[in-house]
Amino acid sequence: MKKSTLAFLVAALTFSFSIGDAVAKGHHHRNHHRHHHTRGIHRAKKHHIAQLPIVVAHIAIGTQHMSVSVNGDRYADWVVSTAKPGFHTPQGSFRATRLARVYFSKKYDNSPMPNSVFFHGGNAIHGTYHIRALGHPASHGCVRLLPQHAAELYALVEHFGMARTRIVVTQ
Repeated sequence: MKKSTLAFLVAALTFSFSIGDAVAKGHHHRNHHRHHHTRGIHRAKKHHIAQLPIVVAHIAIGTQHMSVSVNGDRYADWVVSTAKPGFHTPQGSFRATRLARVYFSKKYDNSPMPNSVFFHGGNAIHGTYHIRALGHPASHGCVRLLPQHAAELYALVEHFGMARTRIVVTQ
């Protein structure tokens, strides 16, 4: 997705949510007390829309790939490295819990973890400088990406918010 397309998507979503808020508050009709049924439908839609993740990062351990979608549209497919033998990348569906543009692993020799998107305890999706290992299990449990891909994902999560981000890790 091009930056101009992403900017349009952001503008459209922002407009949609502001209209949705007005509708849910009953500002779409002068005599909104006569339209309880309509208001209820709009409220339900707003509630449903608000629950949908905008950014979804799906990591497939078996193929060492990540696909990223924004509002249901495919954004990118990237090669990753997950846990090497003897370590574990947690599987499941997670929300982003913390962002750190600059981070160093306290547990693993101050290893750099640029553009970290934490999703389960100390596990994060982050950039790596061990790019030759990408495509093969090589981490202590994190999901490693090319630094520029990690920066792109970080920017998406920062823009749309951690609550609107879902990280899905499957075998």
